[in-house]
Amino acid sequence: MKNKINLPLFFTLLLFMGCGKQNSTPENNPELMSQVQLGERFFFDTNLSLHQNMSCATCHNPEHAFIDARFYNNPNDPTHGALSLGSDSLALGGRNTPSAAYTAFAPEFGLYNNEYKGGQFHDGRASNLKEQAKGPFLDTAEMMMPDMQSVVDKIKENSEYVSSMKALYGETILDNNVTEAYDKIAQSIATFEKSELFSPFDSKYDKFIECKTSGNGEGFCYEDGNWSIEEQAGYALFFSNNNTNCASCHTLNSSTEATSHEMFTNYKFENIGTPRNLEALQARDGNTITKDKGLGGFLDDATHDGKIKVPSLRNVGVTPPYMSNGVFKNLRTVLEFYDHLGVGTRVNNPQTNKPWGEMDYNKTINHTLLKQTKELTDQKIMNLEAFLKTLTDKRYTHLL
Repeated sequence: MKNKINLPLFFTLLLFMGCGKQNSTPENNPELMSQVQLGERFFFDTNLSLHQNMSCATCHNPEHAFIDARFYNNPNDPTHGALSLGSDSLALGGRNTPSAAYTAFAPEFGLYNNEYKGGQFHDGRASNLKEQAKGPFLDTAEMMMPDMQSVVDKIKENSEYVSSMKALYGETILDNNVTEAYDKIAQSIATFEKSELFSPFDSKYDKFIECKTSGNGEGFCYEDGNWSIEEQAGYALFFSNNNTNCASCHTLNSSTEATSHEMFTNYKFENIGTPRNLEALQARDGNTITKDKGLGGFLDDATHDGKIKVPSLRNVGVTPPYMSNGVFKNLRTVLEFYDHLGVGTRVNNPQTNKPWGEMDYNKTINHTLLKQTKELTDQKIMNLEAFLKTLTDKRYTHLL
């Protein structure tokens, strides 16, 4: 509601005559959009792609935990969802599209205690959400717009966009400086991605932790949350220092005690020896020799070749396929792969019933970290999988 302003009669008359006219802003003009609202419109606008058929939401579908869910509607996809199609419906991206959920909490890319952390994309090459939002519009395998000016021109075609951009960022924002205008478009999208829609923290796990921090006992909270025996056992396994090393990479707040807003990633970069996805490489351009340098490619530093940013495990139960190249189709395969890396007993990939396959860069694999675990029985694998599914946001539990 518009606030009433008590002004002396003289100033009231000036306002009436237009001499003291206020700037129109989203706060005092309901027809204008806030940064979040404008970013939301941009996020879903397919007109901002070369062929007017792709938006940010195409590859980050809010109905599917912000991943590219087109595979579910196209089971004949030769990459099985590992790579995303571009605006021309032909080009394929180079990596599996990560979820956009909870990405707002990643620190800016940089050195922290002599270790690289944070950023956006699998290799951290965008320092923050705003920089990440600038990438897909111009990517030749994504939205395919030829340049920043083309994106700005699309914005200028929409009168609602123009009025809101001017109100938020100044009357001349779309007039001269294309780089600045493009920056504000990305800023709007980043602001939307920081909204609660992307990070509700309402999973079964979150409710359990809220129960515990309210002073209730663990047993009561398990019962109150209707936790299964497998979920309870998986929770204990995940945070165990003696059985698994999951928490070494997939916790931020603590490696021993879960907290309400645990992000389930330390945002560091690791090479864990993920097998190459030859099927996806063949479908993309037939070049199965291609290797993914990851962080090493971004930094132009071979000591980091093959290192990929540790992903959050939130919604991991509903965001297949897995790994940065989408090589694993289900969560159990991922867990069996980790068990294989740790103790080496599971010699075959259960998807193929063949050996796991070659990695991109063997020299930088963190074997020391990977071997800090004990062999997992099939039951323990099932328990871990059950726990990981408790990290699913409430609105996605029907996808489990």
